[in-house]
Amino acid sequence: EEIAAARGKALAAQADVSVSAEVDAMVDVAEKAFGNVGILVNNAAVCEADNIASLKESLWDLDVAVNLKSVFLCSKRVLPGMMERRRGVIINIASVNGLAYLGNEAYSAAKAGMINLTQSLAVRYGSYGVRANAIAPGTIRTPIWQERISRDPSVLDRLKKWYPLGRVGEP
Repeated sequence: EEIAAARGKALAAQADVSVSAEVDAMVDVAEKAFGNVGILVNNAAVCEADNIASLKESLWDLDVAVNLKSVFLCSKRVLPGMMERRRGVIINIASVNGLAYLGNEAYSAAKAGMINLTQSLAVRYGSYGVRANAIAPGTIRTPIWQERISRDPSVLDRLKKWYPLGRVGEP
């Protein structure tokens, strides 16, 4: 409503971005409403897993599917059109977890994979006018952290040591 009030256009489409058919349907809906995809932002994320010694395989699979496989599927779906038009931008929301050890091994491994995939996309498709970049923010105290804070009230205090500013980010 706010976007429409500002004379913009918006569309919400629900999809499991770790499932190829749902990604195809989501992009089809967006292209029908707005035309060709010129900018893709891969920002789906989940961080369910923690300690690898007690990690259930299903949680590893979930973290990798949402944080890495989705980037592959969404990028693969829009790349042909971007290459044909010789322009496009893929922005992947990674994490500092993909750059250095910060725990959450499944999430961190998936984000490291995302960063590597971003580099590969940039090099391989740059000659087609497609740019790919990753943004790697640190921890931001968003509502998704509430459940984890309720289980472990000091979790954000322990994370502060990993950041140069000595604090987690605020929205």
